[in-house]
Formats: sequence, C-alpha cells, structure tokens
Amino acid sequence: MARGGKRENAGRKTKDEENRIRDLMKPHSENAIKCLGNIIISKDSSDKDKISASKIVIEYTYGKPKETIETTHNVNDFNIKELFKVGDSNK
Repeated sequence: MARGGKRENAGRKTKDEENRIRDLMKPHSENAIKCLGNIIISKDSSDKDKISASKIVIEYTYGKPKETIETTHNVNDFNIKELFKVGDSNK
C-alpha cells in the first residue's frame, strides 16, 4: 500500500474549486443564518444546541478568540544521547 506523495484528489482544492463551491453555497447562507437564529431563540431547542449555534454565530461575526497553550520544558537534565539511545549496545 503506497503512502505519502502525490495522490489524485488529495490535498487542498484549487482556488477555482473553492470559489465554485462558495458560489453554490451562497444562496443558502441566509437560510443557514436564520436557522441558527431560530435554534438560539426556540423554546424547544436544548441548551446544548443553543450554545453551539451561538458559538458559531459569534465566531463568524467576531472571529475565534486566540488560543493559548501553556507548556513547561525542563532542559536542566537533558541528555541527547539518552533521547536517541546513541552508543547503547542494547538496541
């Protein structure tokens, strides 16, 4: 089984293809926005659905907030030979 490399229909679509899909979807965008609004205000919608719809509206209106990732690195006891087992006779 071949892996990696160039494969037919793999990867990002061309700009022309993205524009074609966008043009096909554009007539439905107003209904999609109304649908989200109806979910948010409907008494029959679950809280989970209301939150999901609200999140979509806010993210597309104002943009997603920046995400921060906290990481901790300890390089005091770093030994590259141990990391790659260089010189280890028990491979």
